[in-house]
Amino acid sequence: MKKALFAVALFLTCIALSQNAMAKAAKSSDLGLSRLGVDAGLVDPEAASSTLGFGAFADWGNLSPDVRLSSQLGYWSKSEGDFGAEASVRDVSIGARAKYMFHVKSKVQPYAGAGLGLHFFHTKVSFPDVDMGGGFIVPGFTVEDSATKLGFDLGGGVSKPLSPKTDLFADLWYTLADIDQFSMKVGVSFLLSR
Repeated sequence: MKKALFAVALFLTCIALSQNAMAKAAKSSDLGLSRLGVDAGLVDPEAASSTLGFGAFADWGNLSPDVRLSSQLGYWSKSEGDFGAEASVRDVSIGARAKYMFHVKSKVQPYAGAGLGLHFFHTKVSFPDVDMGGGFIVPGFTVEDSATKLGFDLGGGVSKPLSPKTDLFADLWYTLADIDQFSMKVGVSFLLSR
């Protein structure tokens, strides 16, 4: 499944880049910080129940007339407990995405994209003291682990202007990483004066 998703993402990226390479030379790239935004929504990590995720991002302008470059920072955390033990996992990610903006005659702008990111995973499991009776107590302990993994993002969404300087967006992203995750988020972005 992971290989198939990667192949589809690579294929779509190649199509988008080749189409843009053939675009008329009259339209040039306009790289530079153009928008800042925040998002929040549902994150569904592999082998755990859904949780709330937050993020912030920066739009760095157009690589070509139809492809925009952005960077993002994301965070989610999930804790579960049973029989006194508690397990938690969190992910802090930083990455970059290229988004292909489809040509439409509507104010609602659909896009699809792909990207790479670094995921800083931290897991922790805590076990409490156990009273075995007769004054014998097994002491509790905690086990922690951290890992930094490269992730591949594939997704898309839609954006709509709310005002001349503010856009509302909703998007879906699937991330292939050490802990695969699916996210559905909404957010706002703000145009910076240049």
